[in-house]
Amino acid sequence: MTKLTKEAIKKSVKDEGVDFLRVMFTDVFGMIKNVEIPVSELDAVLDDNLLFDGSSIDGFVRIEESDMYLYPDLDTFRILPDSMTGEHDGKVAMIVANVYTSDRLPFEGDPRNNLIRVLAEMRKDGFSDFNVGTEPEFFLFKLGEDGKPTMKLNDNGGYFDLAPLDLGEHVRREIVLTLEKMGFEVEAAHHEVAPGQHEVDFRYADAVTAADHIQLFKLIVKTVARKYGYYATFMPKPIAGINGNGMHTNMSLSKDGKNAFDDPTDKLGLSKVAYHFLGGLLDHAQNFVAITNPTVNSFKRLTPGFEAPVYIAWSASNRSPMVRVPASRGASTRLELRMVDPTANPYLAFAVVLNSGLDGVEKETTPEHSVDRNIFLMDANERKKAGIKDLPDTLLTAVDNLSKDEVVISAISKRIADTFVEAKKLEYQSYRASVSKWEIKQYLQTF
Repeated sequence: MTKLTKEAIKKSVKDEGVDFLRVMFTDVFGMIKNVEIPVSELDAVLDDNLLFDGSSIDGFVRIEESDMYLYPDLDTFRILPDSMTGEHDGKVAMIVANVYTSDRLPFEGDPRNNLIRVLAEMRKDGFSDFNVGTEPEFFLFKLGEDGKPTMKLNDNGGYFDLAPLDLGEHVRREIVLTLEKMGFEVEAAHHEVAPGQHEVDFRYADAVTAADHIQLFKLIVKTVARKYGYYATFMPKPIAGINGNGMHTNMSLSKDGKNAFDDPTDKLGLSKVAYHFLGGLLDHAQNFVAITNPTVNSFKRLTPGFEAPVYIAWSASNRSPMVRVPASRGASTRLELRMVDPTANPYLAFAVVLNSGLDGVEKETTPEHSVDRNIFLMDANERKKAGIKDLPDTLLTAVDNLSKDEVVISAISKRIADTFVEAKKLEYQSYRASVSKWEIKQYLQTF
């Protein structure tokens, strides 16, 4: 891959007539932030001299430590297509940045810096890359006359349906075209199982690039959807009684230019590294689920009966366990973690998954035998005999579990862990203090 230089970016900005540059980063909770500057300030950005107030960003620093720098990753520079900007906004480009302190040191509370740190530690163990491919799902709701989302879905289609049942084809096509104009390699786009639910899959990449892609993908989906009168949401479970939004995460390690998970001599085609990595995922799943499924609503999706995995198990032949081994082998041998949802901060999610897997590799953890039955049809005793544990059923339990797991904490740093845990406990307390429509319906006239 050709590395972009400052000179190449300046030339592109001039040749394309770019008027503004969005410098983007991500906070601890996965929210995309940006500073938009006129191109007259391009040199300051490229020379790592763009200052911003870090105390105004959730989870970053105190007001007395507010001055922070944005260091752009030159290889993330892209010119935004017209579909991503307003008609009269001028030409806009974007670039992803890492956050640095006023002392010019990488800020440890920056999720992107954190993932880069974990990957550097992985390379000390002899692995060259952590490759990740995701399958984020989203719902399309109709916008009301006031421009706010309604709870009316855009269609009543189902899995792989065509028009007229699938009324989202035109939206997905523009999303795909926009992604391709921005350098994404799109593999598929289709209607998902639930009404109004859609999915666009793009090619795997190294972990940092994959996380960048997810953040940009979310922005593209929401922007394009609104043009067509829809609101796109990645909320895990916006509607009860139907499937929720997941983000299946496929992963593999590379070593010496080869897929370290592949072994043609094994019965399932998996290497010892793959088995041990799998063992680490299973061992730490109850503790890193707070990161991969980080909202109260995430645990509404993680309930039996709606395809989302709630049991800690693995299989090469069915989709009910938490981890699946897809059929492809050779360079495509990988593990698919199925419980992740798209509200996860991808930089933190990839860090905890990687650290958990590497802990299994280091300890040579052997996973329980694969479960090739539909776990949703097994009762509690059958699951217990098979050694299958449950994922936590609330955010509070998941956060408490995270607080006790040093492997997961080291994956996101104590600083980020403390910020995250405190915020999520407050989120759960706020949820607990609210009274839902279900409670009113269930109890108001009963007692």
